[in-house]
Amino acid sequence: MVRLIVQRLLFSVITLTIVAIVVFAMTDLLPGDWATAYFGKWATPEGLAAMREEYGLNRPATERFAEWVGDALRGDFGDSLTRKIPVVELIRYRLRNSLLLGGLASLVTIPLATLLGITAGLRRDRAADAIISTGSIVGMSTPEFVIGTLLIWALSVGLGLFPSMTLGNPDAPIADLLPNVVMPTMTLTIASTAYLLRMVRTITINVLTSEYVEMATLKGLPRARVVFRHALPNILLPTINIMALMLSGLLGGTFVVEVVFNYPGLGRALVDAVSFRDVPMIQAIALLWAVMYVFFNLGADLVTTFLDPRLRSLRG
Repeated sequence: MVRLIVQRLLFSVITLTIVAIVVFAMTDLLPGDWATAYFGKWATPEGLAAMREEYGLNRPATERFAEWVGDALRGDFGDSLTRKIPVVELIRYRLRNSLLLGGLASLVTIPLATLLGITAGLRRDRAADAIISTGSIVGMSTPEFVIGTLLIWALSVGLGLFPSMTLGNPDAPIADLLPNVVMPTMTLTIASTAYLLRMVRTITINVLTSEYVEMATLKGLPRARVVFRHALPNILLPTINIMALMLSGLLGGTFVVEVVFNYPGLGRALVDAVSFRDVPMIQAIALLWAVMYVFFNLGADLVTTFLDPRLRSLRG
């Protein structure tokens, strides 16, 4: 198990190294540079030269990349070009807000989608399966921004239950954000539940048609015992990896939802950073998202391997 953990950590480090190279290269290869984007139409040769000298933009890309990685490992992503304050200060509370949104959506989505997916699989080709599957197809076919817009129209404009957008600052207390997080959470839950329950349903059907479940049924064991003793553990194990992918997807989904509801999270910050060509902010948010993505998948991989001895023997 220790050997497996070391291997997975090594692969994670390699993955993050590749991501860091890609993120830096993509932002560095954009037309122009930070100085040109910052000054815009008011750029002068003297101002451009001074800013390039200040930020080291006239140095080789490899040298700037090594310095950026070294600073990032110390938690220093430089200063925002538009705000002139450290990037860490700008994204600290926004990261908290995005994690709050994604965490609340996960607390609702995971048990709901698992229950609906298992129910649909157990009731395959029956009324319950048809209703759940139809609802999931509708949810999968509807983009997050459409779901969010419909919720705003129904719950905010129509009924006046929740605010349509967030007007507070990113560093507002969590208690002040809670009324504004309800509809974004509902939007993410509807979209994510549709995907997850479809995968859980497929896993359930595959497990129920496996040889060991059919043998237990032929032996005359009660249906409840077959499901809970033999099928359910084998349904939940692969579902853990799917949940990790879903959590990573939620992080990406929050970007769209945050823009729709003007929610002060990383997604909103990334859109603003791209609009103003704030390269240090773009690099920091992209790398931070990659770290969380790798972390979720690494955790799920280790958990499933620990719970299933067969995987330990195969991966060891």
